[in-house]
Order: sequence, then structure tokens, then C-alpha cells
Amino acid sequence: MNDEKKDLLNDLKIDRSSDNVSDGGSINKIIVLITILLVVGFLAFQFIQNEELVEVDSYKAKSAMQSNNSSASVLDASGYVTARRQATVSSKITGKVLEVYIEEGMFVEKGQVLAQLDDSTVQAELNFAKTQLKEAKRVFARTMELRKDNLASQASVDAAESQVEGLQARLDISSQTVSDMKIRAPFSGVIINKAAQPGEMISPVSAGGGFTRTGIGTIVDMSSLEVEVDVNESYINRVQPGQPATTNLNAYPNWDIASEVIAIIPTADRNKATVKVRIKLLERDQRVLPDMGAKVSFLKEEAPNTSNKVSGVMVPIASIKKEGGSSYVFVIKNGFLIKTKVEVADKSSNYARISRGIEEGDYLVNDPDAELKDGQEVLIK
Repeated sequence: MNDEKKDLLNDLKIDRSSDNVSDGGSINKIIVLITILLVVGFLAFQFIQNEELVEVDSYKAKSAMQSNNSSASVLDASGYVTARRQATVSSKITGKVLEVYIEEGMFVEKGQVLAQLDDSTVQAELNFAKTQLKEAKRVFARTMELRKDNLASQASVDAAESQVEGLQARLDISSQTVSDMKIRAPFSGVIINKAAQPGEMISPVSAGGGFTRTGIGTIVDMSSLEVEVDVNESYINRVQPGQPATTNLNAYPNWDIASEVIAIIPTADRNKATVKVRIKLLERDQRVLPDMGAKVSFLKEEAPNTSNKVSGVMVPIASIKKEGGSSYVFVIKNGFLIKTKVEVADKSSNYARISRGIEEGDYLVNDPDAELKDGQEVLIK
């Protein structure tokens, strides 16, 4: 009887072991969920912060002694990048284009085939010339044999020999004509214009109606790039051949390209009252492209003097801002802006020499926006 009562009491008890396990699992799930939410929130915050960062252009301060800049500029002039070696490649004869093997931006070597014209007619003429020459050589050989037996006159031998020479010359002309149907690059360079397509007619001279092309494409020798500027004739006395200069492209205004004057074209433009000056770029770079706008600063020609050293660093004048009677720049360190007071020693139209405040190698914000603040985090373009 007592055993039955104990069994009944045991049936009434609640087994909490499974509840404990389920409660522990729920707590673990909650912890994992909170962790995931924190990580996602942190990443989202970082993403939003990065999206809000302002992008700025930077410039590396250069030593005033080492920088060949326009601080000593005696004259500034504007012009364009030009190529001294540029050609629109065409054919010697009028023909139909079969294939064009070039595209804009492609580099080609001297002698490389740029296009193929239809050579079926000239190829047939070449084969005919080969057959005629072969027959003429056989006739000449038979005449020589007859001459040995005095069965042919010397005049017959001379006539047969002349026939061979004439047909050989005709074969050479046909071979050259077939070769001319392949349009080749006259020099190594870059294709900047593709002017013809397969199926079009091409001719070395302009034809009526506008349906005949006069060229396959335009090729430029990038090693022949230079700058041509127009200098007002009132200031041409400040420019001399061999004079050092600094070139700044409109596309890369912070890039100083060491240059020098090649020549002054000995004629003036009466309409503009200017004289054209050729400038040689002492640095070769693929960023320099034909017809780019450029600004040239002609520098003073001074003999080196170690006793008169120029101190300080050179920076673009656009990077300097005024606040009251003081000048300051924004220095970029570890992605943050530091508003730094500087002393400007002298200026030109493009650059300024800073004597105190920053050092060589410091990165500055070029042309800072009015909304930039000290301590602000930025991204460098």
C-alpha cells in the first residue's frame, strides 16, 4: 500500500531537467543573436562613416632647392601638346579594303601591316608575268643552244635576252604592286584614329562624292610629343633657346614636368601678336597625350651658387588659405587633417615657397574646400 502511494506521489512530481536544458539553449541563442546584431551594427556604422568621408586632392611638399618649379618664373604661357611625328597612313593606289587590323589606342611597330586591300587583280597579273618570264627564259636557253651550232644569229640571242630582262622588270613591278596592297606602318607609334572599314574604297588622293577614304588611320609617335605655346611678342625677349621651363598639363595641374625651350619659331602672328615657341618635355610619361592643354612657366637661367641656398618647401599656391592676417594649410597625417599655420616667403602665379610651418615630404590638401575642418577624417583621391 505504501509503495502504491509513493508511486502516485512520484507521478505528481514535475521533471525540470528538460526545462533546464531548453532554458540554457535559449540563453545561448539570445547571446549569439545579440553578438550578430552588434557586429552588423558596427560594420554598418563603419560603412556609413566611410561614405561620409570627404575625398581630397593631395600634394607632396617639395624642397625649394630640388624642385624645378615656377617660383623663379619670368613668364607664363599657355599652349597644347603636339606630335612632331604624326601621319595619316594611306595606300599608293586606289583599291578596295578587305581587312583592317588596327583599333584606336593600339601600339604598332614600324613595318607592321595595318590593312589589306583587294589584290586579286594584281595577283593575277603577277602570275601572268611569272608565266611569261618562264617562257622567255626557255626561248633564250633554246636560242643559246642554236647559237652554239651557228643555227641562230647573234641578233636572235640579243632579242631573247632583252625579252627576258623586260619580263623580269615587269615581274618586279607586279610583285611591288602586290606588296603595296598591304598597308604598313611607316614608323612605330600609337593609332589615334581608325578611318576606314572593310568594303570601303581607299585612295591616296581625294575623290569626288565623299565615298572614297584617303587614309586607313592616323598614327602618332608618342616619343615625339612636345608643347607649343604662343608668347606675346612684347615678352618674347624673356625666352631663349635652351632655357629651362616647367610644364603643367591642365589634366594634371600638380604634376611639374621638367622642360626646356627647343626653339623660337622665327615668325610672328600679326593677328594675335604672338610668337610660337617649341618646348621639349624632359620626362616621358604615358599620361601625356596629343592636343592636351598645357601651361609653361619659363624659368630664370641662374648659375649654380652654393652660397645662396634657397630654404623652405614649394607648394601650390591654391593649397594656402588666409584667415585674418595669417596663412595656413591642411596637412594630411594618418587620414586626418591638421590645420597648420605657415609663413610664405615668396609667390609666383602657380607656387609659393613656405619658409616655416611644414617640411619636405608633408602631404597637403590641394585647393581645400571652405567646409574642411581641423581634425576631420578624409580620403585621398
